[in-house]
Amino acid sequence: MSDTITATMARWAATLKFEDLGAGAIREARRYLLDSFGCALGGYRQEDVHIALKVLKEIRGSGPATIIGTGERADVVTAALANALMIRVMDYNDIYWQQDPSHPSDIIPAAMAVGERAGLGGKELITGIVLGHEFEMRLCEAAIPGIRERGWHHATLTAFVSPIVAGHAMGLSWEQIQHAIGISASRHATFGAVTAGKLTMMKNTVDPMATQSGVLAALLAEEGYTGPEHVIDGKEGMVHCYGPEWDLDILVDGLGESWRIERCGMKAYPAEALTHTSISAVIDLVTEHDLHPEQVEEVHIRSTARSADILADPSKYDPRSKESADHSLPYVVAAALVDRQVTPAQFEQSRIMSDDIRSQFSKIVVVADEEIEKVFPVLQRVIVKITTYDGREFTKQLDYPKGDPRNPLTDAEIEEKFDALASPVMSEVARSRLKEAVWGLENAASISQLMAMCKADIG
Repeated sequence: MSDTITATMARWAATLKFEDLGAGAIREARRYLLDSFGCALGGYRQEDVHIALKVLKEIRGSGPATIIGTGERADVVTAALANALMIRVMDYNDIYWQQDPSHPSDIIPAAMAVGERAGLGGKELITGIVLGHEFEMRLCEAAIPGIRERGWHHATLTAFVSPIVAGHAMGLSWEQIQHAIGISASRHATFGAVTAGKLTMMKNTVDPMATQSGVLAALLAEEGYTGPEHVIDGKEGMVHCYGPEWDLDILVDGLGESWRIERCGMKAYPAEALTHTSISAVIDLVTEHDLHPEQVEEVHIRSTARSADILADPSKYDPRSKESADHSLPYVVAAALVDRQVTPAQFEQSRIMSDDIRSQFSKIVVVADEEIEKVFPVLQRVIVKITTYDGREFTKQLDYPKGDPRNPLTDAEIEEKFDALASPVMSEVARSRLKEAVWGLENAASISQLMAMCKADIG
């Protein structure tokens, strides 16, 4: 059993301590937690979450884990799913894109829920956050090309990582963590169909379900349940089934020498990651030149083949739901052109169906550019050209959006985002208390006390 790559991963994870982390990783863990809490409190208001909470209330068991927004306590499997869905549902949380896209903060609720069960504190939560980002991001890098290019969704990878985070928080042995990886990963694979063509509520649900899978797997492993230790590198494992090429050394080389969480990005807009540079470029152009929709004849966007294929297929020119609109390049560009901003307000159903935005769709042309494809994913370059009816042309090239680690959100900007998302359900006093607790997270004696601060107190 010890000659498999999951053994190496599990051994390192089982022994990782807060004291092993670098100062930069600790700082980023606090930042991603506050961003995740903001996304969750915004997500608490979404229809998807309302439906899921209703169903989960019917089937959940009693337990020690807190559900964000309601403040109710539930079993750890239910809480992990509910909280991860709240973080993910608006497509506004973190983003990492190397080979594959991923949202590592979707895994934080595994550390939250199991950490409450184990009576852990802030240092342990920080360690779990860093651990989840580490392996999620490494798995994205290891597939060449990414598994999304092979028809699979990145939730497939999350099912390998969430049991590591849950198992670490539970204090499992490395052998138990290895079994938990096998249990979760061998039964949880996700088709790329959830983000292709017409999108549904499952688009933002599959990754939370992969987090839920990891928590359940860790609970089973704790009691002696076993899973295939060769689930990555053995016969009919990940490499075999999701070929053609993997660089598995990426999963284990240099563990602990630096921290992947410092390379992750945050979203300045609540939309699919590859829309962000286009949004930023359009907002810059219309603001700088004071362009109005009635003046614009065409918005021509040169981008990656992925953007043209996934974000500008025919269905994306007629989005009729939040899930399709936030993955529609024509929609977000039209919203940027008309409203000069892309915020949660642009994804209200009435705004999605509004004539002033929809009338712009025919003006928007998206093409794949071979030269841009060559520099992706190091650069998320777009070249946007706006042509007006009176013959003027305005062009802007951007290589990465706001929120990228090369142009990160400041702490103040993260607080502003948190307040904008949380203020409809949480008073200023409650928000200030939660922000203060997160910024001093390593001093928190109890994850449960932190989670109790996440209860909505207005609305």
